[in-house]
Amino acid sequence: MSAPPQAAPAPAGYGRVLAVPEFRAVFAAHVLSMLGVIVSEIALSVLVYDLTRSPLLSALTFALGFLPYAVGGTLLAPVADRFPARRVLVTCDLVCAGCVAVMTAPGAGIGPLLALRCALAVVAPVFSGTRMATLADVLGDGELFVLGRSLLRIVAQSTLLVGYGLGGLLLTAVSPRHALLITVGTFLASAGLLRCGTRHRPARTRRRTDTPPGLRPLLADRRVRVLLLLFWIPAGFSVVPEALAAPYADELGSGSAGLGLLMCALPVGTVAGELFAGARLAPVARERVALPLLCLTLLPYLGFALRPGLAVSLLLLLLSGAGSAYTLGLDQWFVRAVPQELRGRAMTVLSAGLMTVQGVGMAMAGVSAQVAGVRTAVAVAGAAGVLCCCGLAAAARATESRDGADRHMTGR
Repeated sequence: MSAPPQAAPAPAGYGRVLAVPEFRAVFAAHVLSMLGVIVSEIALSVLVYDLTRSPLLSALTFALGFLPYAVGGTLLAPVADRFPARRVLVTCDLVCAGCVAVMTAPGAGIGPLLALRCALAVVAPVFSGTRMATLADVLGDGELFVLGRSLLRIVAQSTLLVGYGLGGLLLTAVSPRHALLITVGTFLASAGLLRCGTRHRPARTRRRTDTPPGLRPLLADRRVRVLLLLFWIPAGFSVVPEALAAPYADELGSGSAGLGLLMCALPVGTVAGELFAGARLAPVARERVALPLLCLTLLPYLGFALRPGLAVSLLLLLLSGAGSAYTLGLDQWFVRAVPQELRGRAMTVLSAGLMTVQGVGMAMAGVSAQVAGVRTAVAVAGAAGVLCCCGLAAAARATESRDGADRHMTGR
């Protein structure tokens, strides 16, 4: 008698997340929207420079991708909970497609182009926050949510590595305005995937509800405030080497090849760290190592005070990027600490704060390097970052009983 057929083994790690059909639609839409954003940033920067021959205005198009996040995240955060998530996501994609479509008009001047760039940045935190809150609906608020959010971050880092190269190649074949038309297509395709690939869910909060409007009910919780800072503050320090990559490569005499390697090292380390933590560590282990990793992730920046060469500099950046795997533990604490009816605005505020803090960090890096030099600026960022992270870790431990995280933070 033949043996009974064996059931197919359940997928492990990230495979469990990709086995969920709704998540696959969200994942594909995320890839398309990320590519759209990256290509639009490159094409718009080149278009503005072609029209003005001004490096300042060309650089300003990138800066405008950071600064309006604070406005969108503050004023529009409640939208993520007041309306059905699928409607919000599709509407954001359509608004982005419409803004980019107007950019392609031959008569669009510098003022309208920069204003439309601001509009994209205002909408972006609402979209990303609503999408992250939707992950908890699609995957639950446990292990799968953490892996799903990690996978989207990995895709974002990988898309940055690939997207800027592809965008540059694209502009050798087509004009900036034609490249923007491709971006319109990616946003529309993302909207179609979200509309057809995810199911309708009612709004998390109704207009007539006991939940106060705005951000007060979210920020009134000390645990939530501490967790937001745990996401934001390290990110503000971690961008310093990327912001100073060009002058640092010039100091090293490594040319454009060295610049490319310096720009890639931190994202490569981040992807490697997240992949290892997501695939190899159990949920309890991820939460247990979160705070130690938080305190150590910026420590390699201190090595820049020793004036390392290119190879050692790349190793330091890879190590620092790998330490960012602490975010997997933070993800679980955050979704556990935020009430379901506030998740949309919480994720929107989280996303807006991350982009705003990174923009401020880049600006401060430039000021610091102008005064003290590039290597000193990176080392000082590492020292200040480690001190801030240790203080935040202590604050997190003080609030750990808020959601039972003490079982994981302290290993009890």
